[in-house]
Amino acid sequence: MDTILVLDFGGQYCHLISRRVRDLGVFSEILPYDSNISKIMKVNPKGIILSGGPASVYENDSPMLADEVFHKLLDSRIPILGICYGHHLIIHKMKGIIKSKSQKEYGKTILYKSNSPLLLEGLGEEEIVWMSHGDQVEKLPEEFKIYAYTNTCPIASYGNEKKNLFGVQFHPEVTNTPKGNLVLENFILKIANCRKEWKLENWIENSINNIKETVADGKRVILGLSGGVDSSVTAVLLHRAIGDRLHCIFVNNGLLRKNEEQTVQKVFKEDLDFKNFHYVDAEHLFLTKLSDVTDPEDKRKIIGHSFIEVFEDETIRLEKQYPDIEFLAQGTIYPDRVETSATSKVSAKIKSHHNLTLPDDMTLIIIEPLKDLYKDEVRKIGLQLGLPERIIERHPFPGPGLAVRCIGEISKERLDTLREADHILMEEIRIAGLYKELWQVFCVYLPVKSVGIMGDFRTYDNICAIRAVESRDAMTANFAKIDWDVLEKISTRIINEVKGFNRVVYDISNKPPSTIEFE
Repeated sequence: MDTILVLDFGGQYCHLISRRVRDLGVFSEILPYDSNISKIMKVNPKGIILSGGPASVYENDSPMLADEVFHKLLDSRIPILGICYGHHLIIHKMKGIIKSKSQKEYGKTILYKSNSPLLLEGLGEEEIVWMSHGDQVEKLPEEFKIYAYTNTCPIASYGNEKKNLFGVQFHPEVTNTPKGNLVLENFILKIANCRKEWKLENWIENSINNIKETVADGKRVILGLSGGVDSSVTAVLLHRAIGDRLHCIFVNNGLLRKNEEQTVQKVFKEDLDFKNFHYVDAEHLFLTKLSDVTDPEDKRKIIGHSFIEVFEDETIRLEKQYPDIEFLAQGTIYPDRVETSATSKVSAKIKSHHNLTLPDDMTLIIIEPLKDLYKDEVRKIGLQLGLPERIIERHPFPGPGLAVRCIGEISKERLDTLREADHILMEEIRIAGLYKELWQVFCVYLPVKSVGIMGDFRTYDNICAIRAVESRDAMTANFAKIDWDVLEKISTRIINEVKGFNRVVYDISNKPPSTIEFE
């Protein structure tokens, strides 16, 4: 299968580039910028994209392609497209000049084509593009041509057809560049000559075959099932491959949404007829360990380690009955790995993730069939595998559950209060017909008390925050502009029906700079 390789130089949109490539029907992989040439060539890329990044190429500690790697790539004639930082890096490596400019470019800008290169084919003479930079190419090396410019950036795109090197100062991968996909398509299909072979139907068949080969000879698999989209799709995929040799462990950590433990059991035990579904009630253990813990990272680590503790105890119990359990499956997807263990040393680690909190002495072999997929790809696969739509449509739910939506100290009383408010929110969002339009919507318990009035009485209770975002793959997200009447109805119901809240606020932050979850 033809592959486009994306080298990560720490840009926040690196994985968005990879996602856009897949949208165009071509498989993409991401490697760190400092990968050696053998690792790069093992991917056998038809084309390479150098991502953006926050550094400047002329700084001493900026991320660099090793000279050996760059020259071998030049000799290979593999087409290379640099975006933003990658745009500068190519010129820097070719002995051109990059300089910081006093007049920076951030946001929407008008791009003017200076000729009609293949890279920009289909774009008009003037196009809106998204810029985010403070450096510019000041002087091109020999044999490079200027493809486009802006009012403040004389070299906004360039190319060297002889050496198969191309660059764009703007970001074609973001929706703020309306025709950005055309630029990527031109590079991928017309310059790198990739074939459109990335199809989810093929992925399902290949994945099932790989699982059968991996989990051979009657071996069994353990899966920590949360009931969310990722773990559910993982479960059905594995069940399709190995049947009842899959053992699903569902741990009630006391941090679930209202009635979630009953709902998940019904879907898998009754509707999908999973024979080996094991329920563990560990609410008391988790809430005891989380008592008086307020730091978000500490919460995640405690929940992660506690989950593994419960999971291992249950696995040991099952191994006495089924000694051929050798594999542990996880529903890890690409964004999980992005925010947990960045593909580049210069990418920021945002938060830890419970799926990856594994002990060093773990004896089970890890299987992560969804690790290279994005959420919308996982949902499409789930539908094709026959999962109920109510599972596929479920909004993402954090691994640590309501612990990261209950700011500060955690208690059963606070969690129950949050559950009731969240239940009301979901009811009203569904009634308004907004659920499918939103990426995530949820309530957050803010331990900040304010004065209110209920009837003739003064109240002094906590604040409920509502978070609703629109996104495609969770890499970026915008707060949803929900109708005021809907928000008013939600607020009124929460204040009237949920004891503990007397004020509701709405979060209007985007990602970036904010994360989707509060903790």
